Amino acid sequence: MKNNFSPSSSGLLSMLFAAFCFSVSGACTRVLGKHISSVELVFFRNIIGVLFVLFSVLQRPLVQTGGRLGLLVFRGIIGTLALYLFFFAVTKIGLAEAITYQQSYPVFLALIGVLFLKEKLSTPVWWAIFIGFSGICFIFLPQFHTDFLSLKHHALGLTNAIMTALAYMSIAQLAGYYDSRSIVLSFMLSGILMPMLSLGLGEMVDAPEWSFLIAKYVQPAGTDWLWIALLAISALLGQIFLTKAFTYGKSAEVAAIGYSNIVFSVIFGIFLGDALPATLSWFGIVLIIVSGILIAFQKGKKVAH
Repeated sequence: MKNNFSPSSSGLLSMLFAAFCFSVSGACTRVLGKHISSVELVFFRNIIGVLFVLFSVLQRPLVQTGGRLGLLVFRGIIGTLALYLFFFAVTKIGLAEAITYQQSYPVFLALIGVLFLKEKLSTPVWWAIFIGFSGICFIFLPQFHTDFLSLKHHALGLTNAIMTALAYMSIAQLAGYYDSRSIVLSFMLSGILMPMLSLGLGEMVDAPEWSFLIAKYVQPAGTDWLWIALLAISALLGQIFLTKAFTYGKSAEVAAIGYSNIVFSVIFGIFLGDALPATLSWFGIVLIIVSGILIAFQKGKKVAH
């Protein structure tokens, strides 16, 4: 059957589906996180993915020059830590706000580029960064008027955005040296080995204040396995279609469509019993979306020139 979609349209539709899949993955985390630790969910999330990538490598050997093993390991570790914090935030502060924090990573990525890679930013990008930080403040600062635990959970959610930015920066640095499957594999293998270590520590140490890093293993039962399967498969499909989206679509437009992830997450959150975000949080969500889209299109113009 002939595909009537243009490459650009295919890219946008792929990103829309990827955003939906990532939202489903987040919703599964929200359901399972009521009785299974976020650390354990990171482990299950990567099991199917790593098998898929390893099968792909067996079918088509890796083509790469290598030479930056330390950075490859760093990408795996920082990506896994980001996922730890993201899953933890989903279970503690709700789906919509946790994903909004994660989606603020372009703001931090731009700043990391300035600080560590000596990149020069245009005036519109600086304005976009200001808008993004304003959005973060509208969500984060009201937590100072609540309890310390809520503040801690939101701080960890925001830290996830910084780690996500570092992970994306490392991917950009690795792209010229490694097959994309090696980069994904470094993340997924870390996402299996690190939770195993964390769960092992959880059996020896009782540290509830570090529950985002150390936890006890809880044997899933009954329908838990169905949710776990959906979590792993939706995350894998999201990764596949995310790659496809950037392969066929214009990067700026694709990145902009990616913010539909937040919209899907708000809807899923409502169905799962999350309270609607407060008025200030809604304002913050909108500002973060606007900021990310502006940064994406400014980078798109830079590449075009």
